[in-house]
Amino acid sequence: MTTVAAYAAPAAKAPLERTTIERRAVGESDVLIDIKFAGICHSDIHQAREGWGEAIFPMVPGHEIAGVVAEVGPGVTKFKVGDRVGVGCMVDSCRECENCLRGEEQYCLNGMVGTYNAVGKDGEPTYGGYSEKIVVDENYVVRIPDGLSLDVAAPLLCAGITTYSPLRHWNAGPGKKVAIVGLGGLGHMAVKIAHAMGAEVTVLSQSLRKKDDGLKLGADHYHATSDPKTFEELAGTFDLIVSTVSAPMDFGALLSLLKVDGALVNVGAPEEPIALNLFSVIGGRKTLAGSMIGGIRETQEMLDFCAAHGIGAEIELISAAEVNEAYERVLASDVRYRFVIDTATI
Repeated sequence: MTTVAAYAAPAAKAPLERTTIERRAVGESDVLIDIKFAGICHSDIHQAREGWGEAIFPMVPGHEIAGVVAEVGPGVTKFKVGDRVGVGCMVDSCRECENCLRGEEQYCLNGMVGTYNAVGKDGEPTYGGYSEKIVVDENYVVRIPDGLSLDVAAPLLCAGITTYSPLRHWNAGPGKKVAIVGLGGLGHMAVKIAHAMGAEVTVLSQSLRKKDDGLKLGADHYHATSDPKTFEELAGTFDLIVSTVSAPMDFGALLSLLKVDGALVNVGAPEEPIALNLFSVIGGRKTLAGSMIGGIRETQEMLDFCAAHGIGAEIELISAAEVNEAYERVLASDVRYRFVIDTATI
């Protein structure tokens, strides 16, 4: 066991504070990672404040982890000391079910093990990336290509794969019209990735406040959803809409923007249920879908794609002591576009 410093929420809705946690000894197939940077995801806030249901406390959030391998177990074959690596939203799964065997471990039929706010196979709670070090089985660690600096790579481990996976699955590319709802931590990555895939990209945001940013990031068009004319002008336009927003939306209005056979895919997860008139999907053979992160193989594919296209997150680097202020700023949409903790400050 190793004792490391971390920032944890001691209880639901309580401010995060500096503490220490125990990391397990490095096992046969484990990798010990010196964490260099940890992104702050909106889901960290949902979970630390029990917005998605009962949670485990004390909680060390953080599933956008970039660091360097410090030690490997005797059976490790994929990594060596000094390698630049990342850990995303899961650190284990059953490895035996149909989905795990297909490389879709995030949909493990027996429940994947989250990087934090979960219970590992050893019966102990998992603690995330707002900490100095982490021990993870090598099969749930990915390699960060040399072309990506670790600070801008960290958010790719959630925001990057969460948007890459549906864009790839629903075939975003040349000749496809793709809309991204929301230009935040997830949305700004979706715009960069969809643009790099060759799609014609439109941002749908509440206002035009971030229009210049959206166009710089690779959007071809930018429209305000607060303007009723947007829905008249763009009716029946898109092959694919990816909604990154975690607040309730008018899904009927968004579905009206799809072509026949178009898909509206949700990666943002509102805390409240939605109401939907099913005629909005029946008329046009439309799909209302969801997508959750990606498997380990696809996460590596995403990192390699981002390195090849020079894509990193747009970040604001903060010290660990600023984490509570950062949470409030995320809720106020006051970040361009992802907070990343410099874990040397823990």
